[in-house]
Amino acid sequence: MPEVFLSLGSNIEREVHVPAALSELARKFGPLAVSSLYESAPIGFDGPPFHNLVVRFATELPVEQVANILSGIEHRHGRLPDARKFSSRRLDIDLLLYGDLVRSDAKPFLPREDITRCAFVLEPLAEIAPDHRHPVSGERYADLWAGFDKPGLVQTRVGPATPLK
Repeated sequence: MPEVFLSLGSNIEREVHVPAALSELARKFGPLAVSSLYESAPIGFDGPPFHNLVVRFATELPVEQVANILSGIEHRHGRLPDARKFSSRRLDIDLLLYGDLVRSDAKPFLPREDITRCAFVLEPLAEIAPDHRHPVSGERYADLWAGFDKPGLVQTRVGPATPLK
């Protein structure tokens, strides 16, 4: 059964949308492994800081169905299909990994490039899957994070992420 990794982020009512999304993901996919919550500055625009985290679960559902479920959760939290890439948002869910699937010919493209580009993705991924390996480079996520260019990084671990009760 493939392991799936997601990145979640919110900078609008983040204390509402992140826990609600975790609850909904647990209802849809079962038990979740959840990283710590990280606060990070927005990239590419001015706005309030984000809360970001990474979630892992296993599923037999095909990757396209998982992507559709994630899109539905985003939409229920006010994400518009035509939302600008660099803008504030109530909820952003990105499919990072679906097992070792590598594909660049159809969406979702996997593995997501943000893994190696964005600290707000890589640090929580390395936290919950330090010994897992990137399906293209073969590098461990802990090693990728150790080698990440951190000068000027504005990101802080703020504690556990918890679903709504």
